[in-house]
Amino acid sequence: MLQPLRKPGAAGTGGLLEQRRRRQAQALGATAARFRDLLAKVGSGEHTSTGLTREEARESLDLMLSGEASDAQVGAFLIAHRMRRPQPIELAGMLDSYRRHGPRLQPTDRRPLCFGVPYDGRSRTAPLLPLVALVLSANGIPVVLHGGEPMPVKYGVTLAELFAALGLDWRPLALQRLQSLLQEHQLALTHQPLHFPAAERLVRIRDEIGKRPPLASLELLWSPHQGDHLLVSGFVHPPTESRAWEALQLSGEGDALLVKGLEGSTDLPRSRAAICSRLQQGTPQRILLNASDHGLAGDDAPFSDLESWGEQALLALQRQGPLAQALQWNVGVYLWFAGAHDDLTAALRQAGALLECRAGLRQLDTLRCALEPS
Repeated sequence: MLQPLRKPGAAGTGGLLEQRRRRQAQALGATAARFRDLLAKVGSGEHTSTGLTREEARESLDLMLSGEASDAQVGAFLIAHRMRRPQPIELAGMLDSYRRHGPRLQPTDRRPLCFGVPYDGRSRTAPLLPLVALVLSANGIPVVLHGGEPMPVKYGVTLAELFAALGLDWRPLALQRLQSLLQEHQLALTHQPLHFPAAERLVRIRDEIGKRPPLASLELLWSPHQGDHLLVSGFVHPPTESRAWEALQLSGEGDALLVKGLEGSTDLPRSRAAICSRLQQGTPQRILLNASDHGLAGDDAPFSDLESWGEQALLALQRQGPLAQALQWNVGVYLWFAGAHDDLTAALRQAGALLECRAGLRQLDTLRCALEPS
């Protein structure tokens, strides 16, 4: 006798769907299936997304850096994360991953300033950080920088290109060599293609999605330096600043400075107030700095090309040319932030004296000699 057709109940349907999910997960592989689950959390809508825990955010980036997530998955994750905006706890987890996988420079005898600037570079205003780094390091203040090749979406001029225009090419140097230079000459620049190839793998995908992903925010908050330092990071928008503060606190950064600099960099403007905030002892403090209060106000010099910038840079290191006052302003402020002076006016006077005696230019010559093939 034929049995009547049974109407599928909730339990039966659920069991069938679960079987199909398991089969699909087996076809994908355990790692791809796991990343798909993490991607689903990031890609949920505004009202249904719960976000990632710190451990899940770390795991997500671990899988991307290791190449275990497919290009399609990575691209989907990056664009979905950008649209939803990363939460501070997620940025903290991503910092955990970068600290685990990225290059590491060990502490030296002195406490460095570690600068985080946009990897996609500058295109409108003349960069100052390479010159600031030369003068600070000439004065015994270590500086740690990191960067890469021209990066989407801006493809602006990079730190490595700027130093190379001055005859100082950090790009081929092994990490051990950089460690020695940091110890002996107080300056080092890690280069992502050589020192962090796992992160470099993601550049092509970042180019293809056509938008800055949250990795761009992460690069501003991470440093290859391990140990006590003052982390200096650029920002553009106030929401970025507030997320950065919370992420840095969660990540155990005890001393950090955020700067609303030129084009998101740490270069302090002369044409407007420099908006900064510093996190010490768990509480951010707003700091407004006006170059006009010290007779150093003016227009922010434009950037045209590397050759012109190189000529202006060499003049500025001798306290001449269109970048001289901007360089004195920046060096003085960072001397002050580094604790070289309790008074900003005194720090600015020392900055002028360092430029007058060509300390940064001598440091450049010293480093050029140090980098010459033996």
